[in-house]
Amino acid sequence: MDKKTILVTGAAGFVGYYLSKKLTSQGHKVIGIDNLNDYYDVRLKEERLSKMKDNALFTFVKLDLTDKEGLENLFKEYKPEIVVNLAAQAGVRYSIENPDAYIQSNIIGFHNILEACRHYPVEHLLYASSSSVYGSNKKVPFEETDFVDNPVSLYAATKKSNELMAHTYSHLYKIPATGLRFFTVYGPMGRPDMAYFGFTDKFFNNEPIHIFNNGDFDNDLYRDFTYIDDIVTGIGKLIEKPHQGHTVFNIGNNNPEKLMVFITSLEKALSNSLGREVEFEKIYEPIKPGDVSATYASTDKLQAAIGFKPETSIQDGLQKFTDWYVDYYNKK
Repeated sequence: MDKKTILVTGAAGFVGYYLSKKLTSQGHKVIGIDNLNDYYDVRLKEERLSKMKDNALFTFVKLDLTDKEGLENLFKEYKPEIVVNLAAQAGVRYSIENPDAYIQSNIIGFHNILEACRHYPVEHLLYASSSSVYGSNKKVPFEETDFVDNPVSLYAATKKSNELMAHTYSHLYKIPATGLRFFTVYGPMGRPDMAYFGFTDKFFNNEPIHIFNNGDFDNDLYRDFTYIDDIVTGIGKLIEKPHQGHTVFNIGNNNPEKLMVFITSLEKALSNSLGREVEFEKIYEPIKPGDVSATYASTDKLQAAIGFKPETSIQDGLQKFTDWYVDYYNKK
């Protein structure tokens, strides 16, 4: 692919940082924007940005997507050819406590992105959707053709709305648009609100971890965990394949793990990082209302489009995470 100017929103975020790093390593010019909000530890966002500060192909602009005029001026100045919209208010449980943040960032903010792409035409708009759009679907693996009109959280509802909005703008204004339904992304410098990160925090705080599976190991929860490098490789390949109209892809591992296998893998990785045996103190609780016993992606459509399938095993991915965590938080 020719070298492009690519706008990455949420560039100080987990996926945004790794994607920006990858794209600049391929010679693309990346304009990264982020509002650096405090949904989780801002120091982690600043740490990611600090790793990009000497990168001549990366320009950072502190900007909130709800600033329509600021966003328009940015498009006017940098003329991005490709937009990857990863900025969003994340988290399912937080959407119950703070619904306003989701409407502002995920609805109004995304609308402003669409308007900018309309008035300053781009070759391809890619945007983060979420596996949460599948709601309480019982059929697994989840496929892009499944019915997704029953979201069970406001977060999921905003992501489903993004897909509808993108479809409309793509249809009306001929914007090639791709939605990315992410399934649990993990890795070094990841989001502290994610379970694997929280479990590790609790271990070092001498606190038990709560596991919502009734202690039933035979009928355990299954989840799709996707390593960050695999996600970034998938997005990179999709960037190179703009298409007519609007489409969505699952980006997941297509290899669901039992929650308990995930936890024992994390214990093993942490044991390796620390050089001593690690076992979490566990409290087993009933499955939470609304929790789905199995969520994982069919990645057939993604594979057919770009010939790509995630390759990182859960043990290798978690080892990289715990090595980073122990080093970053000085836990040796």
